[in-house]
Amino acid sequence: MISKISAKVITLLLFILFCVKPPVVFGQSSTDSIYSIIKSEVDNKRSKSIIVGIIDRNGRHIISTGVLSDKDQRVPDGNTEYEIGSITKVFTSLILADMSLKKQLKLTDPLLKFLPQEVKPIDKNVRDITLLNLATHTSGFPRFPDNAESKDLENPYADYTVGQLYDYISRFQPDQAPGSQYQYSNTGYSLLGQVISKVSGKDFETLVKDQICIPLKMNSTVVTLTPDLRSNMATGHTEYGKPVANWDMPALASNGALRSNMNDMLKFAAANLGLVKSNLYPAMELSHLKRVKKGQDDAFVALGWTLFNLGDKQVLWKDGTTAGYRAFIAIDKKNKKGVVILSNSLNQINDIAYHILDPSSAIKPYKYKWALLDTITSTAKLKGADAAIALYHELKATKAAEFTFEEPMLNYAGDELRKANQTGAAIKMYQLNITEYPKSTQAYESLADLYKRTGNIKMAIATYEQLVIVDPKNAHGTWILKKLKK
Repeated sequence: MISKISAKVITLLLFILFCVKPPVVFGQSSTDSIYSIIKSEVDNKRSKSIIVGIIDRNGRHIISTGVLSDKDQRVPDGNTEYEIGSITKVFTSLILADMSLKKQLKLTDPLLKFLPQEVKPIDKNVRDITLLNLATHTSGFPRFPDNAESKDLENPYADYTVGQLYDYISRFQPDQAPGSQYQYSNTGYSLLGQVISKVSGKDFETLVKDQICIPLKMNSTVVTLTPDLRSNMATGHTEYGKPVANWDMPALASNGALRSNMNDMLKFAAANLGLVKSNLYPAMELSHLKRVKKGQDDAFVALGWTLFNLGDKQVLWKDGTTAGYRAFIAIDKKNKKGVVILSNSLNQINDIAYHILDPSSAIKPYKYKWALLDTITSTAKLKGADAAIALYHELKATKAAEFTFEEPMLNYAGDELRKANQTGAAIKMYQLNITEYPKSTQAYESLADLYKRTGNIKMAIATYEQLVIVDPKNAHGTWILKKLKK
């Protein structure tokens, strides 16, 4: 017979058992372990904030840590907005797939069919490019056009126009025939945006809203932020933790202009997994099909997505990057599981997502390596560039273990001084970078651009000439140089 005291103990234990929920487990990763991982990475300065969303047959779970910015100490939640960068391409290709199923266009249609008649490419290979080539990064177009010359370096595509894009297409000469080789291309997806807009008669943002966001009830996925959405926007940050401006890209919107939040992205993942019914699912299935081998990796390109094997799983994924954000979405269709990660830092987050999907995939703990940049920049701002350069050489000679000596350190130092309107100091820092790393194309380009912006055209031309000697295939440097010489 159980004593009254024992009965009370058992009752208490049962109460605890039913009232205290154990952590939800995904494969071998629990919500507690995921939180521990992202908190450690935020503490180690990988990002100001990281938010993880997981969707499966059992529902959705959101785990987050960090802050929106140093000035806004709110912890991100499902409504916090982030730039999702190139994940925009998955939306673009989904609309393309849907239009093809509705017979509004064909994936094999030539690009030129949809461009204005005045766009007359000089190269036959360009005339042979199809919509499928654009969607699978096999068009031959490079990552970006060569003729961008932004007024604001912190928002580099805000003033780039469709006219400039078409001018570039008219004179571009690819190195290979369409379909022969994978080459990631923001240019190609920018052109796809022009195509689907022309066919639909709607601008890209309206098209995404009408075709995807309204049907899936994704009310916070936009190009243009409303005041309410802007108030919930996490501030973007550089790799070394400095706040940066948001990007605008009106002419290139279909390439990477969308902003979204975790609640919306999990709805999108659920629809792609077939966990919710959607009229878009046939187009999603079409966009998931394996198309082209991606370089030398064991991965393939679909429409917008990359398909690859992770452990014993086949995963579709896409990541996105802007100046101060990283985003990642992955879906495991066989196991009906999706993972989304959003971060307001330029540092990559893919390894965290892979680990959540497959715990045998290791995370490389982030180690902050920017102490040299912090030291040199603060010294230059307080004591001048000469003092900072002297300190740099002193630290390098001592081989101090806490400092990492790499090319980006000096270039970023120059960038920070330029932003602080210390032009002379920035020039000296870029010059030092060229001395230390004479094959660094970024160092030459940064210095040449600053000379150009400050009106020193003679030195700009001389530096761009050095750039194209170091990097003869630098199309942007070649284009700027020709323009300056005119």
